[in-house]
Amino acid sequence: MANNDLTIGYDDGDIETNLSNGPNLQDLVDQRYSRRQALRGGASTAAVAVFGGSLLAACDDKVEGIDNTPPVVGGRSSGATTGGRVVVLTGTATDDNAIVTQAFTQVSGPTVALSNANTGAASFMAPAVSTATNLVFRYTATDVKGAASSTDITVAVAPPTLGFSAVPKSLADALTVPAGYTATVLYRLGDPLNSATAAYANNGTDTGFSARAGDHHDGMSYFGLAASGTAQDANNSTRGVLVMNHENISEQYLHVNGVTSVNGVRPTAEVVKEMECHGVSVVEVTRASTGGWSYVQGSALNRRITPYTPTTFSGPVRGSALLFTAYSTDGTAGRGTINNCANGHMPWETYMTCEENWAGYFRRDAGDNVRRAAALGTKAVQAFTRYGLNTASGDTLRGGNYAWTTAAEAVSGQTLIRKFNATVDATQPANGTGDFRNEPNQYGWCVEIDPYDPAAAPRKRTALGRMNHEGVWPGRVFAGVKPAFYMGDDAQNEYIYKFVSNTAWVAADAAATNRLAIGDKYLDSGTLYVAKFNADGSGEWIALVFGQNGLTATNPLYAFADQADVLTHCRLAGDAVGATRMDRPEWTAVNPATGEMYCTLTNNSSRAPAQVDAANPRSYIDPRTNGTRSTGNANGHIVRLRERGDTTEATAFTWDVYAFGAGSDLEPTNINLSSLDATNDFSSPDGLWFGRASNASGQVTPVLWIQTDDGAYTDVTNCMMLAAMPGTVGDGGTRTITNTGVSATSTATTRIGKAPGTTLRRFLVGPVGCEITGVDSTPDGRSLFVNIQHPGENGNLSNITSIWPATTAGSRPRSATVVITKEDNGVVAL
Repeated sequence: MANNDLTIGYDDGDIETNLSNGPNLQDLVDQRYSRRQALRGGASTAAVAVFGGSLLAACDDKVEGIDNTPPVVGGRSSGATTGGRVVVLTGTATDDNAIVTQAFTQVSGPTVALSNANTGAASFMAPAVSTATNLVFRYTATDVKGAASSTDITVAVAPPTLGFSAVPKSLADALTVPAGYTATVLYRLGDPLNSATAAYANNGTDTGFSARAGDHHDGMSYFGLAASGTAQDANNSTRGVLVMNHENISEQYLHVNGVTSVNGVRPTAEVVKEMECHGVSVVEVTRASTGGWSYVQGSALNRRITPYTPTTFSGPVRGSALLFTAYSTDGTAGRGTINNCANGHMPWETYMTCEENWAGYFRRDAGDNVRRAAALGTKAVQAFTRYGLNTASGDTLRGGNYAWTTAAEAVSGQTLIRKFNATVDATQPANGTGDFRNEPNQYGWCVEIDPYDPAAAPRKRTALGRMNHEGVWPGRVFAGVKPAFYMGDDAQNEYIYKFVSNTAWVAADAAATNRLAIGDKYLDSGTLYVAKFNADGSGEWIALVFGQNGLTATNPLYAFADQADVLTHCRLAGDAVGATRMDRPEWTAVNPATGEMYCTLTNNSSRAPAQVDAANPRSYIDPRTNGTRSTGNANGHIVRLRERGDTTEATAFTWDVYAFGAGSDLEPTNINLSSLDATNDFSSPDGLWFGRASNASGQVTPVLWIQTDDGAYTDVTNCMMLAAMPGTVGDGGTRTITNTGVSATSTATTRIGKAPGTTLRRFLVGPVGCEITGVDSTPDGRSLFVNIQHPGENGNLSNITSIWPATTAGSRPRSATVVITKEDNGVVAL
């Protein structure tokens, strides 16, 4: 029979007293191990699982109730990548218990921002690295019992590269971008800026352009906006303010029946509309959570700056008699800005718009040179002539562009139209306080605008000189170093300039709220320089300062009176000091990684073989498929320079030509010097901009965007935009070329950069008759804003050559801003 004697003596517990049939520890271990032996490393793991944190909480006496085995996890990434591309991390977890948390954390490598880090599918933007770099991320899953497991995922990241296939040349009336990208129209001619303004009819009946988008969208900058909707947040990539120029007009499409006049007199209503279509737009834009962009019609920040808007003058020319008019008898105030072309984004978050071909808007009647010389002296005539402010011949009325001054004022007694008549009224004071003989001197400046303050009057910064300003781009800023601002004078045989502030940069000024006062600090005093390019690849900046370098009252070319005279007539000052005449210097851009300055030299039909030099070495006959031909430097080039010592304060530099524009079919020895092919051939480079340093497109090997405004290659393709990753000054060599003109030949030795090859490719082709101009991105580089100017430029109402951006036949074309995004939400171009 069974022994039921349970009498025991003292012991140390090393006996068995539980005679039930319940499972013991080894039974539990064996049970768990047998179920997961393919997934676990051994009995010790199973034991840890059994003794997990929930063991004592398992009061339901179920075997599963004490199961706290860690989840089985796995992880992967979307693979090796390059800077600026989106990487997706995927984690997996299996467990008999519910998974309650999943998380990715970065273990090593350059720090990145993880999106959806607390899910099983996180993503990040690959950073710009200079060499191949591994980034390690840890995926951790935790179950409802508190057990957790982790696994590491390694992502190999290489330096940024262009990541799209080149767009082919096109003559279609369409906007073409690479596969994997989307271009959406954001802001068009006539779009209303407030709720009181009606939608644009686009049939010539629309009015009120002081509250609508202007025409000919051009230079442009994006400014981040805080969530409050009023303060700046330079890093915000989903809400901001776009500020853009409206350079000119396609007048044939603005009116019901095109431009009209009666006996040579323009209707006032048409003139007011045309004037208001010029200037600048400030417009709030937002990106929805779904990714689409729109402009905010009723934003309090929206405004138009037109030729009517009050402005103020600052700097050395403020108060000069050269600025005296009937409106501003003390030379301190002005009205409006016009023919605004390129731009500058100031380091303290203001927008600089630049007045380019302003001279053509002014009327000067026959005989005005005689009256002007009598009132102001012969040098006043010389100065006007140097800037293209010509008079009518004989009895012919030269009414200026669009003959605005033939119209009556909209309101009796106003001088908003009359101000464009610069003819001397001999009955008025000789100093110009009774007429508008000096009004042309109020234009040709850089004009600073605060995008966050609609009440702030634009300021014309006279220390930067007066010319056909294409743009003004700041060099890199470093604390304790005086910043520089680079400019081109857009006309054949004009100059490249640099302004260096008298004040060293203070980093805190980048976030100042009194932005125009910061502009006063850096832009109202300093030295304006003009560039001289030497044949050996060196160059020098020559100071344009009264009393220096022959800029005195005894100068045989022009008698300079003071610094205000030098700055107002800096073209004459450039002539006097022997600056290098360039092939239409247009946009400037500064490489944010190297500090090198690039400048587009669009073309020069007047560059004869006998006039070539090292920096402008080409003069040739460029045949076209339509039987016509271009001469001179028809296709343009891009010059770049590096400051000595890599400091903006330098007065010397080295230079070369980054790329020569040309058709890929043109002769390679003397014309297609950059070995362009069908994927990257271009002509007449104009717009120029580097990706922002805040994202991968502006780091390590920054992306250079090149836009064209062409007439020499439009028989082959519409205007375009290309993306490039250029090297550095001096990465090529020298080349001696032979130029052949209509009746002469010559040779020139130039400095040419390394052939761009696949580091330059076509990104976009625009619709018929357009110019591609104006470009900026959000700080994260995921949205790129581009302007399409004057589609259908050469058409009219009886022959509409483009309907873009509409799709309905017969629609009038409209200049517009488009926003380009990558379908995987990566950095555009990479």
